[in-house]
Amino acid sequence: MVNERCEWPGEDELMIQYHDKEWGKPCHNDKKLFEYVILDTFQAGLSWRTILHKRENFRKAFHRFNPKKIAKYTTKDVKRLMNDAGIIRNRLKILGAITNAKKFFEVKKEFGSFDKYLWHFTNYKAIDNKLKHLRHIRATSKESDAMSKDMKEKGFKFVGSTVCYAFMQGAGMFNDHTIKCFRHGEV
Repeated sequence: MVNERCEWPGEDELMIQYHDKEWGKPCHNDKKLFEYVILDTFQAGLSWRTILHKRENFRKAFHRFNPKKIAKYTTKDVKRLMNDAGIIRNRLKILGAITNAKKFFEVKKEFGSFDKYLWHFTNYKAIDNKLKHLRHIRATSKESDAMSKDMKEKGFKFVGSTVCYAFMQGAGMFNDHTIKCFRHGEV
């Protein structure tokens, strides 16, 4: 029997690897969750494939997603990033990433960890949507609506409900692997 997988990775090896090893796996590591927030910030309006293929460039450009360093970025860093062809060169998204790094520490101080803050939107558990087909994947949920609203109130940037839902899928807060996918039962 051949293992089935969700259709969305297509034939792209990097997308397949991401699907098979990372997407939808519950993540509770603050630094990794912050990385997802940064990447999803840049994904707004673009495809995940675009971001995934630039991920290593983002990792280098943004000091391995070190929130302490990013929170201290200056206009010199913004200029450096705007000149980096390996990433998405959008000034507002770059400034948003810097703001989000600062907000990351405010949230950690208030909740004890970034993980606790984010996972409280799903009552600290993964939600299995038991999807039969790819077409059943939605773009938002009441949980992503609540996360988006709260993050915006806290000053985070590029955190609309669709971006939050994509983040929640990637971080394993939602299991949106189709039920026939071999990863569905694993995560």
